[in-house]
Amino acid sequence: MLNFEELKSFLNEKADQYNSPDFIEDDPIQIPHRFTLKQDIEIAGFLAATISWGNRKSIIKSADKMLDVMGNSPYDFVLNYSEKDLEILQDKSIHRTFNGQDFAYFIKQFNKVYKENESLENLFTVKDKETNFFHAIERFRNNFLEVEKHRSHKHISSPYKNSSSKRIIMFLRWMVRKDKHGVDFGIWENIDQKHLSIPLDVHTGNISRKLGLVSRKQNDWKTVEELDAAIRKFDENDPAKYDFALFGLGVTKELL
Repeated sequence: MLNFEELKSFLNEKADQYNSPDFIEDDPIQIPHRFTLKQDIEIAGFLAATISWGNRKSIIKSADKMLDVMGNSPYDFVLNYSEKDLEILQDKSIHRTFNGQDFAYFIKQFNKVYKENESLENLFTVKDKETNFFHAIERFRNNFLEVEKHRSHKHISSPYKNSSSKRIIMFLRWMVRKDKHGVDFGIWENIDQKHLSIPLDVHTGNISRKLGLVSRKQNDWKTVEELDAAIRKFDENDPAKYDFALFGLGVTKELL
């Protein structure tokens, strides 16, 4: 076991190693990196993050499929689609359990949101005295999803139900976090990156336990907060940079 300073130094080194433009090439974050318009980045990023489970090559391929449908202009498509466009999607296969019905539903909800807001950032505002996105994600869900239950609701996890909300947390890192490496976008300037958490998945969870950062066995929201408490001791202003370290160590199996 490493002591505090040794562990901090090790994780900082690994964060720098994996937080580089090379990371973009094989990661779903490459999808929003194809765009420059803020709203295009948000929509492409949100869709890519939503289907981010399983093999990364498969995720990127499925995201390509969605971009093709939208003519590689997500914001324009969301604002100007026709009902026929959505009808064509109904029977499409997109990515695992995320199907054409889900894609059509998300497009309709994006349309609603962007008619009322310039940016998705408005829906994720962290209020005074809140230290993470626990409540902000739930407020977003209530705004983005219709009150009436729909099959697509399952694709946006709820921290109130103790979900780790990994995919939304990852999307938030992309949008909020800003540094000189150019992997994350940092286009949401009114939300402080100190509130970000680590997207908790099999890789980051296992490495966190191996390093003694968390003790809980489940990858749920309580574990997200346990990990928050640990990594913010290393850097309270940019805790999410350690996602690169934990994910990189998990993928390369360096510690196994």
